[in-house]
Amino acid sequence: MQAVSDIFLGWVHVQGFDGRGRDFYLRQLRDWKGSAEIGVMVPQGMRAYGELCGWTLARAHARTGDRVGIASYLGSGSAFDRAVGEFARSYADQNERDHRALVDAIGSGRIEAESGL
Repeated sequence: MQAVSDIFLGWVHVQGFDGRGRDFYLRQLRDWKGSAEIGVMVPQGMRAYGELCGWTLARAHARTGDRVGIASYLGSGSAFDRAVGEFARSYADQNERDHRALVDAIGSGRIEAESGL
């Protein structure tokens, strides 16, 4: 992820098929995406990979706004940290419920699935 955008990135105004003009903001110069084989990772490797992904995302987003204004808004207390932690726990719980529903639907034959292994 880019923490600072390239000077050649920006916006473009184009005419759509319907004749109306539209503005688009362009944020990606090249698609050099890559990933790791998470399906074969041991727990320690998965944890390290998760931490690296989190650090990368945080670094990119930390540069997208007025850091002094954001810090002033968040204050020095722990309310924001607690709120983000609670959101993460709730999101993880929802992912587990969704996965269980998917596994149950496959088991009952309601949907078909094929293993990628």
